[in-house]
Amino acid sequence: MLKELSIENLAVIESAVIPLEKGFNVFTGETGAGKSILIHGIQAVLGQRTSKDLVRTGCKKAVISALFSSISDESRFVLQEYGMECDDDELLLMREISADGGSIGRINGKTAPAALLRALGETLVNIHGQHDNQILLRPERHLDVLDQFGEDSSLLNEYRREFRQLQSCARALTQLKKTEQEKLNRLRTLQSVIAEIGELDPQPQEDILLDEQYQAATRAEETAAAAETVCQMLIKGEENISDALSASCEQLDRLADSEPDAEPLAERLRALNIELRDIADDISAFTGGQLSPAEFDKLNDRRNAVNSVAIRYHTDADGLRTIYEDALKEVEKIESDADCLTQLSQERAERLHRVSELAKQLTAHRQKLAEVFSKRVAEELSELNMPKVKLSVAFSQGKLTPSGMDRAEFLISANPGEPPKPIAQIASGGELSRLMLALKAVLAECDSVPTLIFDEIDTGVSGKAAQKIGRKLKELSVHHQVICVTHLAQLATQATHHLLIEKHSTDSSTRTSVTVLDDKARIMEIARIMGGDDSSALLLQTAEEALRSSVSPEIT
Repeated sequence: MLKELSIENLAVIESAVIPLEKGFNVFTGETGAGKSILIHGIQAVLGQRTSKDLVRTGCKKAVISALFSSISDESRFVLQEYGMECDDDELLLMREISADGGSIGRINGKTAPAALLRALGETLVNIHGQHDNQILLRPERHLDVLDQFGEDSSLLNEYRREFRQLQSCARALTQLKKTEQEKLNRLRTLQSVIAEIGELDPQPQEDILLDEQYQAATRAEETAAAAETVCQMLIKGEENISDALSASCEQLDRLADSEPDAEPLAERLRALNIELRDIADDISAFTGGQLSPAEFDKLNDRRNAVNSVAIRYHTDADGLRTIYEDALKEVEKIESDADCLTQLSQERAERLHRVSELAKQLTAHRQKLAEVFSKRVAEELSELNMPKVKLSVAFSQGKLTPSGMDRAEFLISANPGEPPKPIAQIASGGELSRLMLALKAVLAECDSVPTLIFDEIDTGVSGKAAQKIGRKLKELSVHHQVICVTHLAQLATQATHHLLIEKHSTDSSTRTSVTVLDDKARIMEIARIMGGDDSSALLLQTAEEALRSSVSPEIT
């Protein structure tokens, strides 16, 4: 519950510390005293959008603090989602609004984003102003109200869980179908890659090995050619050196009879010829390592094929192997996606059937719920001086949504025998306020938000109707802390804690104060509300009796 509200430099409020109690708290004061500023302050500290115009003229910033006690598990869960903890049973929320337009939020002294304040505020306070009556005028909100009335939300939660899974399955299926043509085109490309590289079947580092073999074969050809040329010159050719040496030996042999020195020279030439032939034999060994023409052509063709494909794919032989293996894996995935498409289509059909069945169960559950809800609302309206008004729920079915396939609209019949019509067509402002209060009363026991704030819930009502609204707010305060801003004595007398908002003006400034009223001051304020500032003794007596009667049995 909201234990204390502190405001500094917010509009006409210079400084105010406002204690609040369990039960029914009421704020009263003259028109323009600043009652609405309190609501703005609470909204600001709960993370709602603020304006620098709220900062008191001449001040650098406005500061609003709200102290909450008896913190619920829902509030603690929100804090945990944002990485914060609540070590004790109190929370201090604060919002600073700078005159330059910026703002800072804090929770227990730690800086907190406005989003956290808003999320936390939804678990702490429910503010009902005149604009909240729009819920009644917007049929799209009626189904939420009806579901809130049904305390057991297990069926709705199960439906929503199944619906989310259906959505996820449908999105995956849509994405698969969307890329199906792209995958077919990709599949054709991959199959071409697999066929080309697979037929080539490049081996690890084959391009390097082929280059080495090609260079070796080329060198072998060059070596053999050179060796053959030398051999031709030494021993094989028509005019080779060996034959010339043999002929020279024969000529020297003929001179030996006449020239004794010729014979040793001939022997030397014969020895040289033998050495020459040995050298030629050794050189002939160089011609044995070359490939045959067919073998060399085969090697060259393979080398060109591997290099050509490698250049086309901007890689080497090892890279070609990787591309080939990756293509095989991608083809396998694409083909498995095709199987997945079939499986997803089947899964979607099964989930759609499941969700449709749950939606039908949800519809039947809501229709039964609507009967009880309408009866309860009618009972509350009767207590609020609207005994002839009957509320009914009109259902229609449409496509599946996160809330089911139902559309619900609240209809009211203002008088017996009149057909029910949409609320917007027949309800006045005062009737809307009482309808909304009736809904709050019906939902009170299942609403986990501890603090309810009503801003001028009494607009458009008076007399006995207003008194019954006051009694109804007091009943709500059994389950919730109720805070109400009002201008009617019938509501103020029902409160258990009464605060007065007063505006004080001088020639140079205006400020607003908030005072907790004791019994005597409260009688004076009730009398003022009833008859103005000139409170007669009779009026004071009437006010006192009205306060005493607030604890008596309810008016019928």
